[in-house]
Amino acid sequence: MKKILIVDDEPNIVMSLEYTFKKNNFEVFIARDGQEALEILKNQLPDVIILDVMMPMVDGYATLEQIKKDPRLQNCRVIFLTAKNKEKDIEKGLSLGANLYVLKPFSVKKLVEQVQGLI
Repeated sequence: MKKILIVDDEPNIVMSLEYTFKKNNFEVFIARDGQEALEILKNQLPDVIILDVMMPMVDGYATLEQIKKDPRLQNCRVIFLTAKNKEKDIEKGLSLGANLYVLKPFSVKKLVEQVQGLI
């Protein structure tokens, strides 16, 4: 079973993604901010991480920087899912090592297809 970590502080997004990915046979882990995500990653090696940028505690950019420093997570795919839509935000996310940069609002169905295309 593929594993996915969803990191977002918006409960509605987390609930809809959790439901959809479980329905698509993923084991789902949830974090409400970057700090919580990094704690989960100490014990879990997901295939994909869906990561918001704007979150309390540790933002998505800083979280991704920490993920990229961990050799255990080098094969993990990271998708930014965010409302930050300026060109410089997108460039920053991709330059930090994100595999995809998806803007909110988004299609859950399309996101599932994008995740499956990465793994």
